[in-house]
Order: sequence, then C-alpha cells, then structure tokens
Amino acid sequence: MPSLVREIPAAPSAIALMHFSNRLTFETDCSDVYGSQQAGEVDFVLVDVRGPLAFERGHVPGAINIPGRLITADGLTAYSKSTLFVVYCAGPHCNGANKAAVKLAALGYPVKEMIGGVTGWLDEGFELSVVVQPVVAMPISCEC
Repeated sequence: MPSLVREIPAAPSAIALMHFSNRLTFETDCSDVYGSQQAGEVDFVLVDVRGPLAFERGHVPGAINIPGRLITADGLTAYSKSTLFVVYCAGPHCNGANKAAVKLAALGYPVKEMIGGVTGWLDEGFELSVVVQPVVAMPISCEC
C-alpha cells in the first residue's frame, strides 16, 4: 500500500517542470526581495496592499502602501506600463495580494506576489519598518 504522499502519483517530470517554472513567473519570495534590496538591485515597486493602519504598524522596508481597494488606473499614472509591481499582504492566510495582482494585471502592469507576505518576512528573520508619527506639541494648561 502506498504512502499518503504517493496515493496520488506525481506529475511526469516535463509537466512538473512547466508547472513550477510557471509559478515563478507569478511569485517571488521574501528572501529574493530582501536579497535584491541588500544588493541595491531594486528594479520593482514593492507594494503593501493592506490598510494604512496595518502599514504604519509594520511593513517591509522600501514598500509603498496602496490598499488593494484603491488600486486604479488614475492612481498609477506615475508608473510606466513596464513597471514591475511586487505585491504582498499580511500572509498566506490573506488573499489581498492576489486581488491586488488581478487589478494590476487587468490594468496592463507586470506583477508578482511576494509569497508569505508580512508573516513570511518575519519568519525569515527580517525586520519591519514602522511609520513614526510626529509628536504634536499640545498646550499644557493647569487648572490649579
């Protein structure tokens, strides 16, 4: 009796090669993004598609924040159609990056998902950036 792993046979090598090669055209990972950043080879726009509050609390260094629901043609006019966007969300439990990738692709931009998202970034041992809010001086009053 075969193991649970072998219960469904693996695909033939040629089909597996095509499948896994195709996946790499849609995905990158946290380590590749980090390595590119460290080498100064950032030829993509890294986009955190979570909401602004989540972004402020911690995001991948170098990322910009465009919540997925706000991705529009008008909002992307500053980017040429050859701009590669790399999108990420909270982690593998979230499909926000997939939804954002669909929007970007529909608008004619090349796009990849950074698999793992914030969870994957932290799992790799990388640090997040935090938006530091300026301290606003408040008048001090004394009702003595």
